[in-house]
Amino acid sequence: MKQLKERLIESVERNRASGLLLSGGLDSAILAGIDPTIKAITVRLAEYGEDKGYAAQVAEFLNIKHHQVAVDIDEALESISDVIKILASFDPAIPNDVVVYFGLKKAKELGIDALMTGDGSDELFAGYSFMKDMDDPDGYIRKISSSMRFSSNELGESFGIEIRQPYIDSEIIELALSIPTNLKIRGGHGKWILRKAFEDMLPAEIIWQDKRPLEYGSGMTKIREVISSKVTDKEFEEAKRVFPIRFMNKEHYYYYKVYKDTVGDIPAPGEKEKECPGCGAGMNLDAFHCKICGWVKSLRKRR
Repeated sequence: MKQLKERLIESVERNRASGLLLSGGLDSAILAGIDPTIKAITVRLAEYGEDKGYAAQVAEFLNIKHHQVAVDIDEALESISDVIKILASFDPAIPNDVVVYFGLKKAKELGIDALMTGDGSDELFAGYSFMKDMDDPDGYIRKISSSMRFSSNELGESFGIEIRQPYIDSEIIELALSIPTNLKIRGGHGKWILRKAFEDMLPAEIIWQDKRPLEYGSGMTKIREVISSKVTDKEFEEAKRVFPIRFMNKEHYYYYKVYKDTVGDIPAPGEKEKECPGCGAGMNLDAFHCKICGWVKSLRKRR
């Protein structure tokens, strides 16, 4: 634990930035704790975000400069076409990307040219609840460690802002791969070793909080309901019949419509690529997630 703490502090030094996307969750809170001189930005859907409280608590505890951005539903909906165009994707995780989009927009207004994020911590330290149900979580982490892709990089590039990601620094990846799963998942908590390493830095309610997807903490999950209401049952049934795509729900189809209008056709597999079972796009031969439609191969334990 001491080694992990020392290495992450060193990584923050190497990946220093003037701004931080502070969700209020464990990963970004730790980064803020390591560098309390940073300018923190928190995005939430007006009246809905849970992270306002967590992020504000972290900012107050550390006495850091904190900028809170309240986005209304209309603004969030209007941003979707820009986000999809930038990412060239209709992955159902779009609400998460909307949060990052508005965080970057605020950073641009503040003159921040480099923004730190907590990307990679959940992947490397078993932060996702589904990892508990995998056949081989160690193997999964090892596999994704060499191919992690985060939309924040592409979104940052579109704003001319460099994204710094201390958790996916090569030294942190190497260390994370040497840590066994029983130190990452313990007592019902993912990222157990990370929590223990920094429990003397932050309040217990921050360190031991449950994992909340970015869209939930920010309140952006509310836009899923609004989007779904924009597609009728009849339209959705027709779409499933017409398009050779495995739409997960009405919301997924809505994102595809925006993708089709702003990006165009789904790219066919190229040489040395396989076809995505979800949308027919090209995927790397060893990939289990499609960056175009969000299809994911099941990696849960067989019952």
